[in-house]
Amino acid sequence: MRLNEILQVAGRHKRRRRVGRGNGSGYGKTSGRGHRGYHQRAGSNRQFGFEGGQNPLLARIPQRGFNNANFRTEYQIVNLDVIEQRFGDGDRVDAEALAAKRLIDGSGGPVKVLGRGELTKRVTVAVDKLSKTAAEKIAAAGGSVESA
Repeated sequence: MRLNEILQVAGRHKRRRRVGRGNGSGYGKTSGRGHRGYHQRAGSNRQFGFEGGQNPLLARIPQRGFNNANFRTEYQIVNLDVIEQRFGDGDRVDAEALAAKRLIDGSGGPVKVLGRGELTKRVTVAVDKLSKTAAEKIAAAGGSVESA
C-alpha cells in the first residue's frame, strides 16, 4: 500500500489542527506551544542553524580549499538527433534559432552541440562549442561548422 492509494473513507485527507478552541480539543490554552519561551510568542521564526546566540557549527568549522563550482561555465546542451528532428536541410543552427524552437532557454548562456544520434541533413552550425564526434558527423553529412 502506498500513501497515494489510500481511499477517501480510510482518511485520505487529514483534518487541519484547530488551535485555541478550548481545552477539550486538546489544543486549548497554550494552543500546543507550551509555556514561555521564544516559540510560545507570536512571530517566532528562528533561522536555520541558529544556536541561541552561540557561534553556529557551520561558522566554527574552518572553511578550507577551493571550489570551482561558482566559476565554472554552464553550457546549454543540444544533441544532433534533436537538430535532425527540428531543423530542415540547409538551415542555420545558432543560439537564436535554437531558442526560437525552445531547445534552449533564451538566457544567452553558451551552447554546446553533442554527437548523440545521426545527422543526414546539411546544416550550418554556429555555436560556442562542439564535441569532436558532433563536428565529424556534421562534416560527414555535408554541413559546415562556424565559430560563433
